[in-house]
Amino acid sequence: MGIVGNLSSDQLQSFHSQGFLVIESFSSPEEIDNMRKRMDQLLDEFDYSTSSIFSTKNQQQMTDNYFYDSAEKISFFFEEKAFGNDGNLKQPKELSINKVGHALHELDPVFKNISCSEKVSGLLVSLGFRRPVIIQSMYIFKQPGIGGEVVPHQDNSFLYTEPPTCTGLWLALEDATVINGCLWAIPGSQKNGLVRRFIRDEEGVHFDRPSPSYDSKNFVPIEVKAGSLVVIHGDLIHQSFENQSSKSRHAYSIHVVDTEGCKWTQENWIRRKVHPDPLYAA
Repeated sequence: MGIVGNLSSDQLQSFHSQGFLVIESFSSPEEIDNMRKRMDQLLDEFDYSTSSIFSTKNQQQMTDNYFYDSAEKISFFFEEKAFGNDGNLKQPKELSINKVGHALHELDPVFKNISCSEKVSGLLVSLGFRRPVIIQSMYIFKQPGIGGEVVPHQDNSFLYTEPPTCTGLWLALEDATVINGCLWAIPGSQKNGLVRRFIRDEEGVHFDRPSPSYDSKNFVPIEVKAGSLVVIHGDLIHQSFENQSSKSRHAYSIHVVDTEGCKWTQENWIRRKVHPDPLYAA
């Protein structure tokens, strides 16, 4: 394989204790600039008459074939508050998009280069992945004023393997602060295991049980500078609030699962027609 793990023992200990790890300056200013410019191009070419609204509050009602098909495409999802009562956008489309997903890492050369880099693989080697695949990628905008809330959740709920292996890699493309909607997490909450599953069946998609209520005082903010990577355990309870500032909070996120010694379940919302290639095989 030839790929060497790049996390220190202290970093690994912190990750396993807290359920998340911040790696500062993971991406260079040039890499960030390349991703942001490329997304500007994609948005400029995008015809919004074929899109969908994205919401984590109301996923059952908002999910449609556009969402399902996005697993192997580059698809665009609007903020809930992007449209007026007349059905028209309140502001330009580039300020109205919630996210773009879920196959940027496969279909776009700029995002593929970042996602499949040796430093990403080295991180996954350190975490013990044997044959990792990127199962989804998202460019998240967190627009000023309308950037919506992401409710408390666990990534393993949506991207489940038996046994669970999902790990999130969340790259800040702009500084993320309490004011503009940074991540918040409950440190150590991954030790309590998976709370619920997000199931796809003949009736559509739904959670298999209600969400627990969480005490807000248990969450801590994860404020990071642009270029920082937040590594997120699949069972960590995390969320983000609305962007109340006048500045956006762009981020690029990928989710990785292992394909050795575990099984991707057919009840997941992602049902790919073509299996993704592994980043490496140990």
